[in-house]
This record gives sequence, structure tokens and C-alpha cells, in this order.
Amino acid sequence: MADLNVLFQPVGQYCHREVVTCSPDDPLVEAVSVMRRHNISSLVVCRDGRPMGMISDRDLRNKVVAQGLDPKQLTIADIMHTPLITIGEQEFLFEALHRISRNGIHRLVVLGSQGGLAGIITDSDILRLQGNSPQRLVRTIEEARSVDSLRRLHQRVQGLVLHLIGTGVRVQELVRLIAHLNDQVLVRLIDLLLEEQYADLAGRFAFLVLGSEGRGEQTLTTDQDNALVYADDLTPAEQQRIIEFSETLIQAIIAIGIPPCSGGIMANNPLWRHSLKEWKGVMDGWFAVPTPENILKVGMITDLRALRGNLSLEQAMKDHIAGRLKGNEAYLGHLTSNVLRFAVPLGWFGRIRTEAGEDREGRLDLKKAGIFAITEGVKILAISEGGQVNGTVPRIERLAEIGVLERREADDLIATYHTLVYFRLRTQVEAIREGRTPDNRIALARLNRMEKGRLRTALEGVRSFQGLLQRRFRLGQIL
Repeated sequence: MADLNVLFQPVGQYCHREVVTCSPDDPLVEAVSVMRRHNISSLVVCRDGRPMGMISDRDLRNKVVAQGLDPKQLTIADIMHTPLITIGEQEFLFEALHRISRNGIHRLVVLGSQGGLAGIITDSDILRLQGNSPQRLVRTIEEARSVDSLRRLHQRVQGLVLHLIGTGVRVQELVRLIAHLNDQVLVRLIDLLLEEQYADLAGRFAFLVLGSEGRGEQTLTTDQDNALVYADDLTPAEQQRIIEFSETLIQAIIAIGIPPCSGGIMANNPLWRHSLKEWKGVMDGWFAVPTPENILKVGMITDLRALRGNLSLEQAMKDHIAGRLKGNEAYLGHLTSNVLRFAVPLGWFGRIRTEAGEDREGRLDLKKAGIFAITEGVKILAISEGGQVNGTVPRIERLAEIGVLERREADDLIATYHTLVYFRLRTQVEAIREGRTPDNRIALARLNRMEKGRLRTALEGVRSFQGLLQRRFRLGQIL
């Protein structure tokens, strides 16, 4: 079990502290000589002790040799790549692995608490730490060659979380790990389809994940919530290929073990697959008429994230959404009213009210009880300020930075959210271990007095946040 926890150790414990550096003003030929003398493939470029770029063998090949330039006439600044992808020395190895994988690089510059150079860590450094580990699982996913192998790997993700849940790893890190590994499975699946059948579509579309997956906040029970946007200039034949690709992709995702969305929010549904221009028109229709159905659709699309494909299409959709909703107090008020429909299940003297029904007696739906109110309410506040940050906690932090939330309010809200997610993840793990289908419902009888107190405090925090939303958008008495 200790091996599994390595992923949640600080980067500073494992990074290389002795880093060879150079100045941006140094002649390139001198830098090459330094690299040869030390037998290294890269140098960190620093000014006044602060890293600002990097130069590697690849830069020499692509920017000098391939261009036929004279290295004697160049300085480091002429070919270094910048900005750097960095990580703080107190952040976890998991986060280092995530940034390396997401950015398609092999090393990260590690920063100290004051922003100065502290070291370097590579993907190989992390992978050498252990064999049966989350990072090894990431590498195995990247090397998968079939849908069947990805299905088995998706099952391993669940097994890994079952191992980690009782080891003291913080719930927020577990949720990020689940989201990252699920991302990797889907990314590899898309890449396989592009390589084997749809190479002609590369760069012509973006596959979008929505809802909790778009926020990177999945737990152990999830279905598909996705969409697809493609370039406006596709020919009719290319559009037909997009249709075929989306149908093949969704069937493959189901084969991996991720069930279809009961509401049909999937890329193979024509309602959720459009060109960029068409998407703008569709969304404008949702914004114009705030029916319950349209509000639900807006709630999904405002959490969009491109998992694979042309990122400019993702950004264009985000810009369009922000332009339509920033300052649109009327529509934001409708969205908020939808959040406030979910009353916090607290009765007199703080008694937690559970659901009724034969299969729900004594249980509490944590999503309806508070998680939905926090994720959606925080998103509404962020949108009202024009923000495009993804994820509930990053949005809360941003709202605190710009003064929408006081620091104390933000800290309380983050703690409330993490408490509810912890209970949801724990009850899902219990269900899987007992052979039951996991869901969002927790049985109060399984909680001790201290745990019930934590849950009650969290629900009180949700109620307080709903009051803040009600006052912010000047809504009538709904709670």
C-alpha cells in the first residue's frame, strides 16, 4: 500500500536538485558545448535565478539544423522554448504526471516557494518509483492497442481507487486521479480510432466532455455526457465521416464499460453534434428561451472541455458562451432558481431528512442534497464575472481572488464541497465492495455520531451558500 501512496508525495522529494543552467544572452555554441560536456539533452534558461525557458536537443534540430541557420550567429534566446511548464516543489507527483501527460512533454521545471529554480523532474523519474502504481497505469493506457485492453484498464482504474480510499489520500486528490485516468482511457481510444480508421479527420473536430467530466470531478459512478464540434468548412463527405466517427466512438466507449447517457447527451446524437456555427445558433436558442429543458442543456454545455481535437473550436465555444452570459442577470437568475429548487434536507434542530420509498428508506442523495447546489452555484457566479476557469474548487479560488467571495466564505465552501464528495466516494466504494451498483445515496445508519455531525455541518454550509446566491441575484424566498 505504501507503493501506491508514492504518487501523493511532494515533487520536491524526488526531483533532481543539480540543474545545469544558462542565460538567455549566452551564445548558442557555448550552450551546446556545456550540454556535450555534461552529457545532457537540455538546459534550463534562467535570469536572476528564475527559470524563463528551456533549450533541448529538439530545439537544436528543429530550429537550427532544419532551418539551415548558423549557430555561431545565435544566442540562447533565439531558439529557447517558452513559457515553461512548471510545478511547485510542494505539489504532488500525481500533478507532475498529469501536466507531463497533458502537455506531451517529458520533463518539468520545479519551482521553490519563492518562484526560483528548485530542480527538474522527468516522466522517467516518476515511472521508476514503482511498478504497480497509478503512473504505471497511465503508461499502460498510453500503450494500449485495442478497445478490449482499454476495457480492462478502465476496470483497473476502479480497482486502484478501491485500494487508495482507505490509505489517507485526500479526497480531492482521489477525484482528480479518477478524472485523469478516465481522461487517459478516452484519449487513447480516440487516438486509436484516428490512427486506424479516421486519420483524415485529425484537427477537424473537438470531442467535448460535459458536466462533472468536463469539470474533472468524476467519482466511481458515471455515464456519458459528451458532445462534438467540427469545423465550419467541412465538405458534405467530411461531415458524413464525422457522423460515422461519432457513432463508432460512442459504441467503443460503451464497450469499454462507460454506460450511455439516459438523456442522450452524447456525440452520436445529432442534437449534440454540430459545426461551430451551428453550435452558436443552437446555444443562442437555449439562451433566448429559459425553459427547464434549455436550462439543463446550458448547465451541461457551460462545463465543456475538449478532451481531444482542435482546441480552437473549444475556445470559440467558450468565448461565445461567456459573451452571452456575462452580465446577463435575467438568465443567470433563471439558472440560480434551478439551483435553489433543491432544498437542503435539514429539519428542525438540524435533523437530517432522508428519502422515503422502499429502496431509499434512510438514505440521502448527496448530489441533490448539496453537491449540485455547490457545483452549479459556483459556476453561475464564475460565469457572471466572465470567468472561463474549469472545476469547482478553482472557480471558488478565482471568486475569492476577485472579491466575489470573502476568503473565509471560500474556505468554508471548499471544505463543505470536499466533505460531501468524500461521503459520496466512500459510499460508492462500499457499494462496489458489497457487489451493489454505486450511486449518490448514503445510508445514515452507517455513519457514526461524529460523521453525522460532519455531514450536518456540510449541509448547513450548503444552505448558507444558497442564501448567498439568493441575495446575489435578488431572488424571492425560495429556500
